[in-house]
Amino acid sequence: MDISSINWLAVAVSAASAFVVGGIWYGPVFGKAWQRLAEVSDEQIQAANPAAIYGGAFGLTLVMATSLALLLQLHPATALVSGLSVGALLGVTLIAASQGINYLFSRRPLALWLVDAGYMVLLMAVMGAILGAWR
Repeated sequence: MDISSINWLAVAVSAASAFVVGGIWYGPVFGKAWQRLAEVSDEQIQAANPAAIYGGAFGLTLVMATSLALLLQLHPATALVSGLSVGALLGVTLIAASQGINYLFSRRPLALWLVDAGYMVLLMAVMGAILGAWR
């Protein structure tokens, strides 16, 4: 893996895609369900520090996108579909599975895991597609 060959614009765009995908997923699609399942009130949302939350989320998403870009270097095919496939695979087998373990031990609802894990699988697929297309 060669960090010098990473397309950093593609990494930044794929990280930014988390806010587009998340805005739709946790907004009109599953926003109210997530809020109820996660037991987060409107007051808690309004009292949060958005700069810290979104800044931290973007930094962590950059880490994920960079890691995915490095892993895609090991994959022989270079295309949008290849990146999407690898991203979705990692989303299911690493992220959703590890979240599932945490949700089991913390006794969080299955429906909450489905919302959160579904977002991560979709996000990893989108990020993989972006990174695969721009390799």
